[in-house]
Amino acid sequence: MSTVPRYLLSVYGPAEHTEFGTYPSKEAMLQAFADTGAFNERLKRDGHLVFADGLEPGETATTVDGQGAKPTFTDGPYLETKEHLGGFWVIEAPDLDVALALAAEGSKACRGTVEVRPFRTGESVRTLLEP
Repeated sequence: MSTVPRYLLSVYGPAEHTEFGTYPSKEAMLQAFADTGAFNERLKRDGHLVFADGLEPGETATTVDGQGAKPTFTDGPYLETKEHLGGFWVIEAPDLDVALALAAEGSKACRGTVEVRPFRTGESVRTLLEP
């Protein structure tokens, strides 16, 4: 297992979609796809990419709450918001500064806002469990 820190780069964009998704035109959509594809290839080439993918629109989600005696299922996203999670990258980077720089490149390529969040490591979990 890799000891390089992993980060989730979550891409957010408008919840409202047009015939071109969240893009203003077909040309803008195709250029964003090409730029994102080039960014993905760079992540692979440089050894950062663990996994990446896009998501269907938020209205296709089902929210599940299994905390009670019987699970409940609700059509739609967990939160009603003007923006939704549209896709993500799971990357490996030596530190947060590198992850942030990569997120800035990804944001520019896909034309969406990117949240960067580190994964919990075995060390951080052990720290939580210590008395």
